[in-house]
Amino acid sequence: MKYSDLLAKWLRNMGYTHCFFVPGGNVMHLVASCSAHFRMVGVVHEVAAGIAAEYFNEAHPQEKAFALVTAGPGLTNVVTALAGAFLESRELLVLGGQVKTADLRDLWLRQRGIQEIDGVRIAEPVCCVARRLDAPVSLASFQRWVGNVGSPRPGPVFLELPLDVQARSVDEASLERADPAEGLHPVIPLAGASVKTALVERIRAAERPVLLLGGGVSRKTMRTVYAQLEAMGIPLMTTWNGADRVGAEHPLYFGRPNTWGQRYANVLLQKCDLLVALGTRLGLQQTGFRWQEFVPEGEVLQVEIDPAELSKGHPHVEWPVLGDANDVLRHLAGSHLGDHTAWVRCCSKVRDALPLVEPNHTGAGYVSPYRFYEEIAGWCRAEDVVIPCSSGCAYTVAMQVFAQRWGQTIITNKGLASMGYGLSGAIGAALAHPDRRTILFEGDGGFAQNLQELGTVVANRLSLKIFLFDDQGYASIRMTQQSYFAGRFVGCEVQGGLGLPPWDKLFAAYGIPVLRIDGPVADCPGFAEAFEAPGPCAFVLAIDPAQTYFPKITSRVAADGTMQSNPLHRMTPEVPDIDWAAYCK
Repeated sequence: MKYSDLLAKWLRNMGYTHCFFVPGGNVMHLVASCSAHFRMVGVVHEVAAGIAAEYFNEAHPQEKAFALVTAGPGLTNVVTALAGAFLESRELLVLGGQVKTADLRDLWLRQRGIQEIDGVRIAEPVCCVARRLDAPVSLASFQRWVGNVGSPRPGPVFLELPLDVQARSVDEASLERADPAEGLHPVIPLAGASVKTALVERIRAAERPVLLLGGGVSRKTMRTVYAQLEAMGIPLMTTWNGADRVGAEHPLYFGRPNTWGQRYANVLLQKCDLLVALGTRLGLQQTGFRWQEFVPEGEVLQVEIDPAELSKGHPHVEWPVLGDANDVLRHLAGSHLGDHTAWVRCCSKVRDALPLVEPNHTGAGYVSPYRFYEEIAGWCRAEDVVIPCSSGCAYTVAMQVFAQRWGQTIITNKGLASMGYGLSGAIGAALAHPDRRTILFEGDGGFAQNLQELGTVVANRLSLKIFLFDDQGYASIRMTQQSYFAGRFVGCEVQGGLGLPPWDKLFAAYGIPVLRIDGPVADCPGFAEAFEAPGPCAFVLAIDPAQTYFPKITSRVAADGTMQSNPLHRMTPEVPDIDWAAYCK
């Protein structure tokens, strides 16, 4: 049996159903073998293969996808996707081709084989496992590497297969015999009963507790405990990666705090006397760069499965708990956590006093991105898959304003914050849920980086609705250069030489219907029909190039050249302090 055929069979038996790939000479055997076992989704660029596989795995509850790339540029092109999955702790398997073992370079050569480059050494820093299979390995070893058995924190796996190893004839029975389990990662002990009991008692004793749910809390867990959340009686918040864990309509939901967060959520978080953080690493975007003033009036209890995150030194964590956030949440959902009705009532008053949509500059004839997200949320269904890209102002405003519904799947990759993720991620999510509508929000600058994948959308007849913010360039870069460099715009706008296409013609070239929106979507002729119709459609929103994006945590350049940031509750533009005595009486 050919080894590539056996590998494909093993992957199928491990639950893989889809392969995103770009064919190449150094993966010719793997492409042929995989085509007999998987749905093969050809993409135009390897980075799209990796991103689509990541989002497919994040969106689908059972099936799994992997990426297949050739040697050399195939590997270098997919590194961005590996890095993104690594930072977000998401499953991503990438199989890479390599030249024949006889053509591999030695220590003194830069290259011997055509397209040869050491993919393992390049991928290793952003992978949980990175290996070259210089000879066929057993099923047990393959399963151990692909499944990253025993690792408490998921992440990407890269396996590089030389061309002759792919083609080698092997004995299936001998490779499937059990072998000793070697190299397993140590299993981290989960929080025990005593820790959980102490946690419940600490929440009961708190006057102003907040439960912050991150992406480490699974959607499966949330479906299990959702009916019990209201009985817990404490305010619920989510990180951006956990945005779909609680519907905005939930009576205990109080927003998404962040450096670009919702103002009322930031204010309430900073006022709590106990923050219970589940499944979030509490990175700097979550705490603010002035992390020394994170939760200044209370204590932080963080449940985290990676000990490195608990010991990194920021923010201050009085109660670091090494364990599984899902296990802890299930315990909390079945516990009596005390009476916090006065605090919940106070939170509701603050939320009402600090609306999400604030006065922001926009010129006549343009769409306000804030009003747009406020409006479009009402058009979305509970079963929609929502992809709010991963960087730039189209992303941050979505996470500030969009009111998610319980049942929606929302996926983003903010750790890497790379432009160009949106379309590729939406393709993966749409293929994971072909019976649901997928909605993509993306800026023109980010969209341009992977616009070639429109061909993949059309070829697969995806039910994808694309909302493109046309603001003539890189809005977030433009805003930074305006704020800190006196409006010296460099490489961020069409007028300054940034090349972007006429969007109407681009979509038309792919046969995708397109509508221009220059006001409320309800006033756009044909919008409702296009938004509800099957198949792909694009909506180009005219956004003022001078649009400002606030509120946000701002920094200033100090006399010594360093950047000094405000704490999380001091968002720009600043508003009068909350009269807590009046709100919480």
